[in-house]
Amino acid sequence: MTEHEQLLTRVEAKARNTRPWGWTSLPAPVDAATLARAEAALGFRLPPLLAELYLRIGDGGFGPEYGLLPLLDSPPAGEPAAVPQYLANRESGRSDPDWPWPEGVLPISHWGCAMYACVDCLAPEATVLLFEPNPGDPERAWFVDAPSLTDWLRAWVDGTGWYEEMNEELEMVPWPDFRIRTAPVQAP
Repeated sequence: MTEHEQLLTRVEAKARNTRPWGWTSLPAPVDAATLARAEAALGFRLPPLLAELYLRIGDGGFGPEYGLLPLLDSPPAGEPAAVPQYLANRESGRSDPDWPWPEGVLPISHWGCAMYACVDCLAPEATVLLFEPNPGDPERAWFVDAPSLTDWLRAWVDGTGWYEEMNEELEMVPWPDFRIRTAPVQAP
């Protein structure tokens, strides 16, 4: 079994045995047509591992804290779905240029208090970022949570994420690409 397959097996086992706050059951996985609709709405493809999570394990409802967001449709609890939240964030960034939302950065998990774990779908390694807007400064709202989605999932299944009680003192580095990824495109 490959490392990738081992990780998916561990994530699937933990997803079946733990419920994040607000989830009563693990939703069924999405089908390929739903994934295709989501990617068409986004205008980019999901990283393969993220797509596999939705196709194989469930349409959200597993992972740290409030768990992975559903892909397209909100669950009965009213949490936002990833794709509509991304589109809304991009739109609000256009109307409020002080708070631009980076292209290709998909919110995947809500932490509460307006904070999100997000996957940089345009980065080859699918970097996981933390959006933490509460200090009120868009320049200081983005942090690298994990260098890759693989690392982020390992931290969850191993209990070593910053959100674990014993790891609350871990500090994240600011995301250096924030301004690059939110700068307006200049006409030639």
